[in-house]
Amino acid sequence: MNNNLVSIIMPTYDTGGMLAKSIDSILVQTYEDWELIIVDDHSDDAATLSILQRYERMDDRIKVVYLTENMGAGYARNKAIELAEGRYVAFCDSDDRWFPEKLESQVAFIREKKCCLVYSSYVLCDQDDANTGIFIAPDIVTYAGMKRDDKIGCLTALYDVSMYGKFYFPLLRKRQDWGMFILLLRECRVAYGQKAPLAYYRIRTNSLSRNKRSLIKYNINVYHKVLGFSAVKSYLYFAFLFLPTYMVKVIKRKIDSKRYMKYLSSLD
Repeated sequence: MNNNLVSIIMPTYDTGGMLAKSIDSILVQTYEDWELIIVDDHSDDAATLSILQRYERMDDRIKVVYLTENMGAGYARNKAIELAEGRYVAFCDSDDRWFPEKLESQVAFIREKKCCLVYSSYVLCDQDDANTGIFIAPDIVTYAGMKRDDKIGCLTALYDVSMYGKFYFPLLRKRQDWGMFILLLRECRVAYGQKAPLAYYRIRTNSLSRNKRSLIKYNINVYHKVLGFSAVKSYLYFAFLFLPTYMVKVIKRKIDSKRYMKYLSSLD
């Protein structure tokens, strides 16, 4: 294990031009001791494959694995985690972007806190990279709080492998990031947040996560398949713990986003 190395996990599948922007945001990191492990989930888009080959040749810190069949984002992430050699593991999906100081800030923060897991606020943007809002991270997230609702943006998370070993994503269709962080927090008990935004989360109109109705079953699956709750207990947790917490989070995000957009307008 390389004590200074950050292993960046990136799954991709037919993301085309958005992929290049994501990789570029990693290439300009002020913290340079990283490896980027991209696992392509059997893309059939020529543009995506061309971009992967170009960046693989450009920088030897970029390593690309090409799956021979489509296995899903969770499997692709886990394959990258298996290959990771760094003490720290971070995540960047192929349609998201990082601020240049993201890794430098978080490596310093996790060492200062002497903790296992850190995360940050992030800016919301649309498919054209226009800012649309912000998610302001809570100061801390506990295991008990994480069971109520996902409070950590995966694209902002960084964890220390040396403390509890590697953690892998449950092979769920969606919400596998929430499931993984629940398992990690079950061990480390608390994670710490940075208020300054360090990443851009892209909201795509055709994203499955936009279909809130279909996500109900995926959220319940986290309780049932990750935590091992019975079907009845899973539905009760969802109805009486998840939903109230989620609604408060949505309302707060809307208020914070309105203030943030007003602030950006004042800078023009």
